[in-house]
Amino acid sequence: MALTIQKQKNIPDVLLLQHKTHGDHRGSLTEIYQQKEFQNSSIDLSFVQDNFVRSSQGTLRGLHYQIKNPQGKLLTVLNGQIFDVVVDLRKSSSTFGHHVSFFLTGDKLEQIWIPPEFAHGFYCLSGSADVLYKTTDFYSPKWDRTLLWNDPDLEINWPINAEIGIMLSEKDKRGTPLRAAETYP
Repeated sequence: MALTIQKQKNIPDVLLLQHKTHGDHRGSLTEIYQQKEFQNSSIDLSFVQDNFVRSSQGTLRGLHYQIKNPQGKLLTVLNGQIFDVVVDLRKSSSTFGHHVSFFLTGDKLEQIWIPPEFAHGFYCLSGSADVLYKTTDFYSPKWDRTLLWNDPDLEINWPINAEIGIMLSEKDKRGTPLRAAETYP
């Protein structure tokens, strides 16, 4: 099997996917999405949009979600390194408000499956990082929400580089703490 799936102990709905890479003297080939392979796994979904994000070192994006038309995301780091965070926003879940985090690099081409109804964000650790993610629903600006990235209730230990610092959008600076955020049933 070319695809290996690891459920996360803290939040089993978030998955780390690893793919077999074929290499020789010319370079390598990694199949990062193959519909039949995914249909045979626990990710049998339709994707409607692909997004490409390039970030400079020190950029923190997130924690983003859509309160209506929630997007599931299949995220791949193509180049560089990021610290990736996923937060469960389902009130009915035993893991509500909990998070999982990953150090992801383009060298490994690992993927993260982020189910709908989760907030997501990442911090760019390398000089730059290129991230590609497939989504299960279209972007809806009207329903776009931002959870406060440094909310103490989330207890996320972001590996902020003191020399580089942090770059945030205005939207991310004004994120909502979990206690006041719109969440899912």
